Amino acid sequence: MIRYVASDLDGTLLKKDAQSLDPEIFDLILKLKARGIRFIAASGRTYENVYRLFGPVQDDISYITENGSMCVHNHQVIARGVIGRELGLRIIRAARQFPQFHCMLSCESTAYTDSADERFIHHLRDVVKYKLKVVPDLCEVDEPFLKIAFLNFDGTDISEHFFKEKFSSEIKIVTSGNLWVDFIAPGANKGSGLAALTKHLGIPLKDGIAFGDHFNDIELLEAAGTGYAMDDCAPGVEKYADCQTASVESVLRTLV
Repeated sequence: MIRYVASDLDGTLLKKDAQSLDPEIFDLILKLKARGIRFIAASGRTYENVYRLFGPVQDDISYITENGSMCVHNHQVIARGVIGRELGLRIIRAARQFPQFHCMLSCESTAYTDSADERFIHHLRDVVKYKLKVVPDLCEVDEPFLKIAFLNFDGTDISEHFFKEKFSSEIKIVTSGNLWVDFIAPGANKGSGLAALTKHLGIPLKDGIAFGDHFNDIELLEAAGTGYAMDDCAPGVEKYADCQTASVESVLRTLV
């Protein structure tokens, strides 16, 4: 029995760098709801950004955001993960030797950056449409750190190698899409977020399906009753899934 559907966004529901959802998904979400099936958006993006993306159905769904560090249902935070400040500051400072690494720090109130790179700021504000505050120095932000992410427009190879070599013994580091490397709060991931939300909703984890395409989706795919990797997923992600599909919508149509 299917009682929930959880889906990643970038590379899964948002294909080919799209920044808006196919309107069909809104209709499918409402049809799922009518059948008693809860839709859960599961993303590395900020809550504010994901909430905006789901416009007409934004209050009909639940949210796993910041790769599991902020899980929200009916505007209530159900679970929250925090990166220790001392570790977070070391990560931010270590990256400063690479001017091509642009940092975004996610906190509950907003996302911050101290990058002066106009292309990066344009990408976040005008393309991805994040709520973003530019500050002189991220190390001066005094809110708890939910997630730290670095973008390199040349890809993730250099940044992933650098960060994993220095910090993989202390914190989980994953690639998110083709440009981002994310640091995830200890104990937080999309799978733990799904477990927290389904427990809150009174739904067994086995009674649902999940979709993802990248390495920050592995725990989500493993936690759900059935995990679907996208056909064009990052090589290796399919090993953690039960099935593969070309589109989320094609599977959801079979449920409504």
